[in-house]
Amino acid sequence: MQRLKGQTALGSLQWFVFLLSSSLAIPIVIGQTFHLSAQETGELMQRTFFVVGIASFLQGWLGHRLPIADGPAGVWLGIFVILGETAGTEPGAMLQSLEGGMLVAGLVLLLMGITRFIRRMMVLFTPLVTGIYLLLLVFQLSGVFLKGMLGLDAEGLDPVSALLSFGVLILIILISVKGKGSLKNYSVLLGILVGWIAFAWTGLAPGSSHSGEWIRLPELFAWGAPRLEGGMVITGILIALVLMSNLVATVAAGEQVTGRRGEKRRGTLDRGGIWNGVANGLAALFSAVGTIPLSSSAGFVRLTGLKQLRPFLIGCLVMVGASLFPPLMGFLAGLPEPVADAALLATFVQIVSIAVGSITREPLDDRRNTILGISLMVGVGIMFVPSTAFASLPSILRFTLGNGLLTGTFTAILMERLWSPKKE
Repeated sequence: MQRLKGQTALGSLQWFVFLLSSSLAIPIVIGQTFHLSAQETGELMQRTFFVVGIASFLQGWLGHRLPIADGPAGVWLGIFVILGETAGTEPGAMLQSLEGGMLVAGLVLLLMGITRFIRRMMVLFTPLVTGIYLLLLVFQLSGVFLKGMLGLDAEGLDPVSALLSFGVLILIILISVKGKGSLKNYSVLLGILVGWIAFAWTGLAPGSSHSGEWIRLPELFAWGAPRLEGGMVITGILIALVLMSNLVATVAAGEQVTGRRGEKRRGTLDRGGIWNGVANGLAALFSAVGTIPLSSSAGFVRLTGLKQLRPFLIGCLVMVGASLFPPLMGFLAGLPEPVADAALLATFVQIVSIAVGSITREPLDDRRNTILGISLMVGVGIMFVPSTAFASLPSILRFTLGNGLLTGTFTAILMERLWSPKKE
């Protein structure tokens, strides 16, 4: 019994660290984009952690009921960055408009879940499409994580940071592959702890900050009251469709790694859509970033073996509780970004495995090989196209067409629907 409780505690701690590392960089990027002060960025970080913890818990308890963490959605980050470039030094009105967009997206997702529209979309995400989506996700984000591990800045890479972060990556993979017994289940936690200590010893870890408050509740509408504008309403609706496709692919991957099939799957997507809508509404309410279940969670589950729901839910509650204590948040914000990037990159090794397993679930005939090849070429190719090529398009189209992950996935869906397989 004591051993079981100890495993639950350590598993919950690992989930907490994963939630933290998945959400750490987004508030900093948005703070820099909108020229927020250090205090405003710190408060945004607190609100982001609070919303991520609440959203993840609600999904695990009432939504899809899988150990899949929520995190700031990449599509929302892209819109924040695009609009932040035109906000100038007065970002208030733009941030209020973004609050309105998240409310719209949340309402659309809520309605799609209630009307069972999302469940009907599952037919579009065949094993081939899901595998292509996961491969493109790895191609898109692995470069981001590698840049963070290398400590790239205006002066080039930091060799010490690169050496330590790659050491963390190798350590996590070695423990997960060669570790004995339950040790391999804690590979991510051990890797992050060792990496954090190493960065602190070399003086590369950022210092902790403390605002002087010991307890602080997240502020409602910190950016002001939401603004509903025509362009942002349309953007919110389109983003809801993108989030829906992400949700379907992530749930499919989560079911694959946890082994959940059959009757238990009924209603999973509908509930997931409803509570993802609630989560985006909470993000608007607390002036944070809209969330989505993270596909990287499937790699984390495969890497650590944490398929049970209880440690996940406890880890979510720890995330919520920790966000209310500024001293603790200040300390956790000192986690070196290269260490977090190395831990996340390690989970992507497992996502490649999941993707390959999904693609090869059925024989790779000429049709499936062609769809796979064209979708990957389109998706990966767009990742190398300069963003300025789409500068003349409206913001949502600029982000959607300029996003290799979305374009490649939609290409795969379209080809799967238009090119029917030969009947035996």
